Amino acid sequence: MRWIKVASLVVLGLVLALFALMGLLYATRDAPTRAVRAFGDPAGPPAAADSLFLRTMQVLTQTQLSEGNSVAMLLNGDGTYPRLYADLRSARRSITLQLYYCKPGAVADSIKTILRERAHAGVRVLFLLDAFGAQNLQQPYLDSLTTAGVRSAQFRPLSWHTLHKAQNRSHVRAVVIDETVAYTGGFGMADYWLGDGHHEEQWRDSNVRFTGPAVLQTQAAFAIAWAEATGELLTGRFLFGTPVPRDSGHTQLAGLLFTQSTLGSTTAERFMALSMAGARKRLYISNSYFVPDKDQEAMLIRAVRRGADVRILTAGKKTDVRTVRHAGHARYERLLRGGVRIYEYQPTMLHAKTMVVDGIWSTIGTMNFDNRSLALNDESNLVVHDSVFGRQMEQQFRDDLRYSQEFTLRHFEQRSFLYKLLDSAASQIAKLL
Repeated sequence: MRWIKVASLVVLGLVLALFALMGLLYATRDAPTRAVRAFGDPAGPPAAADSLFLRTMQVLTQTQLSEGNSVAMLLNGDGTYPRLYADLRSARRSITLQLYYCKPGAVADSIKTILRERAHAGVRVLFLLDAFGAQNLQQPYLDSLTTAGVRSAQFRPLSWHTLHKAQNRSHVRAVVIDETVAYTGGFGMADYWLGDGHHEEQWRDSNVRFTGPAVLQTQAAFAIAWAEATGELLTGRFLFGTPVPRDSGHTQLAGLLFTQSTLGSTTAERFMALSMAGARKRLYISNSYFVPDKDQEAMLIRAVRRGADVRILTAGKKTDVRTVRHAGHARYERLLRGGVRIYEYQPTMLHAKTMVVDGIWSTIGTMNFDNRSLALNDESNLVVHDSVFGRQMEQQFRDDLRYSQEFTLRHFEQRSFLYKLLDSAASQIAKLL
């Protein structure tokens, strides 16, 4: 009988080890796309200015781009919160608000005051928070919203029976007011997003305010997350009943790229790969957490070989996550030798997530250039195909370079042994960052 018990324990141990291995592999999965190919087309993948690029992007990322959007880039807290607060205060019918990172402070208090006042005025207010990103918010804060009539919910609460979802967060920022005005970008509810982005503890970030057909796409992204968090799939006039007005004057072809994690190729990685493959003249990427894998490194280097000026702007010494910076540094040598130029922002934490290709294909949103955003998280990015907006994006990128230091091969080679060791160690867990 004893050998039966021993055998049973061995089998149980093997089963538990198998499940642990399955969990580890699931939590560290990555994006499988290795290259972009255009079989039978000697010109290769379509350039960003080509109409084929747009058709390809739309069908491969399930993102519908429509005319009639008016898009405004908003910089840092000074350029974002006053306008956001004014739009929230103007709400007459509805507010849907989805955020990732939330922390007590002046920004959180301002948003609470506005949401409570609008709810008291009869506006339907729904507030969705990622349970991990908003864990610093205390229950009395949420209770205060509830007593005023605001409905709040947490996305993927952390508990033992949701461990299989713990790695997959909603990194989305999606604000919609009266079904007519929307916001996304890197902002959140924390006071270091206040300021001009040029002083320490005043983060440099890029956000976007837009009207037009892309607004309802943002509303749909909120509804999808709300359905998972609450079990309620929202529809009807409250969310989708108001015809979206098209602005007069110059408008942009734009749409909301909403990405979700999956076991295979993700929308996020396909978007990033196609964008890099579309570069012929310039590829400017500004991203706070820049940790490409080897295949993505190769795509950037191929863009250089096609004649594109490829530049990366990322966080410098004042980053909020040093491990990510070390993991990124482990990728620099191959990129630098391949002709990619890399800059690090100096005054404060750079939190922007933007890209502009050939001055015509642009994006602003929540997606980082790392495995977490491309394979594991839900993300929201506004994508715009417009040369006027593209020139604005390029000009802002160049302006940021004035506050940045170029990271050269000389810098790379002068790192200390300890620093190189930290880079190597961090790169081993890059899939989790």
